[in-house]
Amino acid sequence: QVQLVESGGGLVQAGGSLRLSCVASGGTFNGYGMGWFRQAPGKGREFVAALGWSGTYADYADSVKGRFTISRDNAKKTVYLQMNSLKADDTGTYYCARMIYSSRVPIGSWGQGTQVTVSS
Repeated sequence: QVQLVESGGGLVQAGGSLRLSCVASGGTFNGYGMGWFRQAPGKGREFVAALGWSGTYADYADSVKGRFTISRDNAKKTVYLQMNSLKADDTGTYYCARMIYSSRVPIGSWGQGTQVTVSS
């Protein structure tokens, strides 16, 4: 079973940037797509971005396209989410997950998440 640990969240003003990290340990990381999801207070968890094992496949929610960039370092078993031009609507807890390849479907367990708060 892979364990995922997210970090990098914080409080930022609208228009600012943050970079989130997710480190995987145990289980199998190689060959899997990875993705980011978020959950705002009182709302369900929603897809944000996904990246294939080789980095060739990338997918973004319309709400973050052009502002967020997902990347990964397979040697470090780490996936990143660079978030620019942050908006108040980006506030929430961000989670990473392994993904069914070329899809928005997460598999396996979730980490504890990292909180992102964007002040307007």
